[in-house]
Amino acid sequence: MIKRIWHGWTTPENADAYFRVLTSEVIPGIEAKAIPGYLGIEVLRREVEDEVEFVTIMSFQSLDNIIALQGPDYERCYVPDVAKKVLKRWDLTSQHYEVKHARSYG
Repeated sequence: MIKRIWHGWTTPENADAYFRVLTSEVIPGIEAKAIPGYLGIEVLRREVEDEVEFVTIMSFQSLDNIIALQGPDYERCYVPDVAKKVLKRWDLTSQHYEVKHARSYG
């Protein structure tokens, strides 16, 4: 399994608006593509000084699935214009990690 991790930051005033855009437009748009091997997404949020940081963690069966989504330049981030309007700044690339071990409880 591969985890694709990306960070974006916004102002406290725009944090709820970004979360709505992310969960009502961006994520459904990605899921509508029915990408083989896409397993899901997690959204993390935390306040850091004068910003609110969001982290998305997408799960895929393999790197080939991510390449199917993004093409050969698969590290490039995907930030649609609607999200750019409420974000302050964001990572231009995503990081990819192979899951070597995982445990879940509950």
